[in-house]
Amino acid sequence: MGIYIFVSVLVIVACVLQVMIVLVQNSKGGGLASNFTSAGQSMGVRKTADFLEKSTWTLAAAILVLSLVATASIPRGQGQEESVIKSSIERAQDPNAIPTLPTALPQETPQPDGENE
Repeated sequence: MGIYIFVSVLVIVACVLQVMIVLVQNSKGGGLASNFTSAGQSMGVRKTADFLEKSTWTLAAAILVLSLVATASIPRGQGQEESVIKSSIERAQDPNAIPTLPTALPQETPQPDGENE
């Protein structure tokens, strides 16, 4: 169970990073890359765009791999736990069963003649 939770947290972190990187990018050449116009910087406009594109693809691949690992590490029952759907089906009543209702009125018990008032 612990590995499943750990991998699930990693998937969520990778998804948040992916969203942030995609929002920083601008498909028309703007975005974060447009702020680095100085020629003296170590990462120029083109290098920033390349870095953002590579990190997008890397995170996408990481999310795919982590999702497969999470699927493989889902905790499984030891056979002792029963499916909720199966137990609901077994407990269900037959909808076609007609309830038996009393058809005759209960008979009155005759009272002795001397007790009538």
